[in-house]
Amino acid sequence: MTTAPTTPRGAGLIERWHDHIDVDDDTPRVTIGEGGTPLVHARRLGERLGVELHLKLELANPTGSFKDRGMCVAVARAVQAGATTLICASTGNTSASAAAFAAAAGLKCVVVVPSGKIAAGKLLQAQVAGALVVQIDGSFDDGLVAVRELGERPGMALVNSVNPYRIEGQKTGAWEVCEDLGMQAPDWLCIPVGNAGNITAYWRGFREWHERGLIDRLPKILGVQAAGAAPLVDGAPVEHPETIATAIRIGKPARGDQALEAIEQSGGRIIKRTDAELLEAYAALPAEAGIFCEPASAISVAGLMSALEDGTIERGARVACVLTGHGLKDPDTAVEIVTPPIHCAPNADAIARAIDAAD
Repeated sequence: MTTAPTTPRGAGLIERWHDHIDVDDDTPRVTIGEGGTPLVHARRLGERLGVELHLKLELANPTGSFKDRGMCVAVARAVQAGATTLICASTGNTSASAAAFAAAAGLKCVVVVPSGKIAAGKLLQAQVAGALVVQIDGSFDDGLVAVRELGERPGMALVNSVNPYRIEGQKTGAWEVCEDLGMQAPDWLCIPVGNAGNITAYWRGFREWHERGLIDRLPKILGVQAAGAAPLVDGAPVEHPETIATAIRIGKPARGDQALEAIEQSGGRIIKRTDAELLEAYAALPAEAGIFCEPASAISVAGLMSALEDGTIERGARVACVLTGHGLKDPDTAVEIVTPPIHCAPNADAIARAIDAAD
């Protein structure tokens, strides 16, 4: 293919991109309305930082995270192969997405999560969609080892990011960024890195379109990990990863080597940010751009702030930050940083006094 698709957004990811991804005519067009997410020009926040800032709102997918983009292809291929049960290990967003697509496709779903290490909203999403939730006394990495083995059993389909079809779906996010920038890549793409599937997918997407002549240059990639879960930055697995960013609390990324290849090939960098630095960006996004994302998403903007300070990214650059999940998935973090409500009598004068007191 040397041209972008003419099928409109909203038709479903597989239907729109079938000539560009690894599906065929017999692949079921499984969809719950994934993909086609907005790229928002965050003018006010960008002006303060000194860049042309665009936010890729993957939090606008049906289950509130980027996982839907790859899950639809993985599940469609699982149905095509005759699977009856989906299985995954998850820090939350994968479980929510797998459960939703399993329900839409009429499959069973089993999600394995680390006990006490998953945001309540994400766990509830999987449960209401009918998934069997198995909590283990171990980490996400322990769970991934187990489900990779179980995924080899008859009728089972593993839908973690080690599934190649997940990457096929997720790479379409890069194409949408380029579409919305007038068939151009940004100067830099900033992206959270947990299990490293998304950074792998975006780089594949950019490279494929460059090879097809659809964009005339490639972006540099800034991958960002949490300081307490930064195996790719530190150069060694993290046995007990810790960060408030539960979605990237992963100590042994399954696609770590591919993530590092993306960074090297793009001429980019991979860095880590502390939870305190993450929270600065987390608060700035709703306050200055009107976008409420989960903590792991905000680390892409925290990384941008750091890269501007040390000169890695030049002022005036065109930057796209991927916001991977919705803020309502992890409201407990937001409760810690907001101003409490003001209580007063139910009349105009009392409300006016409360407004004056807050100024």
